[in-house]
Amino acid sequence: QVQLVESGGGSVQAGGSLRLSCTTSGGTINSYCMGWIRQVPGKQREWISYISTLGYTYYADSVKGRFTISKDNAENTLYLQMNSLKPEDTAIYYCAAGGYCPNFIYWGQGTQVTVSS
Repeated sequence: QVQLVESGGGSVQAGGSLRLSCTTSGGTINSYCMGWIRQVPGKQREWISYISTLGYTYYADSVKGRFTISKDNAENTLYLQMNSLKPEDTAIYYCAAGGYCPNFIYWGQGTQVTVSS
């Protein structure tokens, strides 16, 4: 059973940066498509970025140019560098893994990101 634990969330002012981490156990990160999804309470989850087993990266238009996804296979950790944050980026951010992008079957518990104006 793959377990994912997010960290790095917090509160920041607009224009600031945060880096989220997702540590993985019970599986090898390089064997899965890994992604970040966010959710605002009362709204649907929105996938924002994912990285394939071959290292191809994909971004939602809402974060393209501001967010960067990466992974450290040796550390079995997924990252999301978030720059130029906006208030509309406020959400709970989830790490997820799956066999095929973007069909995620394993999910973390989420980490809150709050961006104030």
